[in-house]
Amino acid sequence: MTTHPEVLWAQRSSTIDPEKNVIYLTINLPDIKDSSFKFGLSETTLTFSATAGDASKGIEERDYSFEIEFYKEVNATESTKRLNSRSLYLVLRKKDLQEEYWPRLTKEKVKNSHIKTDFSKWVDEDEQDGEPAAAEEEGMMGMGDMGGMGGMPGMGGMGGMPGMGGMGGMPGMGGMGGMPGLGGMGMPGMGDMGGMDFEKASDPLMMAEMGKGESSGAGDDDGSDDDDGGPPPLEEVKPSN
Repeated sequence: MTTHPEVLWAQRSSTIDPEKNVIYLTINLPDIKDSSFKFGLSETTLTFSATAGDASKGIEERDYSFEIEFYKEVNATESTKRLNSRSLYLVLRKKDLQEEYWPRLTKEKVKNSHIKTDFSKWVDEDEQDGEPAAAEEEGMMGMGDMGGMGGMPGMGGMGGMPGMGGMGGMPGMGGMGGMPGLGGMGMPGMGDMGGMDFEKASDPLMMAEMGKGESSGAGDDDGSDDDDGGPPPLEEVKPSN
């Protein structure tokens, strides 16, 4: 008893270039025995038979075969084939130069579960001139150096942040002056921190003085307690008599 191997197919069409008016056909069958391989191609049909398998790999040897009649004629003498350890790959030249795709591979409109679309090679009829796969590859090549992201939508001009080119005008990031490692970004509620002495910030009394009179109307609570509002204010120290 013979088994039908998996057959994958895709196509291109052209009214002027025979090399772009083809069927890509792959017969997925690993470990074909060369001595058993039989292949026949005419303008209307394709026949195939072979024994495949490898007992040393635990793959049972089986006999495979099938025959199909094409939807339309192909140019058998201009078609090519390549056999390797995993499959038989064919490029079949369509005989008629026409823009329309074949609606199916076989002449008869019969469902065959062993014949499947090769999505790795398939391109829709109206997209084949652009070759999207090649366009994507070129696009990835252009993404190698992302050092200057100045014009990315929603990121303004972001200037000075290390490793991100120039991040100047990111919405909501204002102008954070000289904060180390952040160039000139500025964050709402943090004002201009360019000249802040962080050594003085470690002194509790100095922090208390800095806190007097600082109040931003938009961010202040209306007197309600908030555990996330920071430490309680320091009490003033009265001089001893």
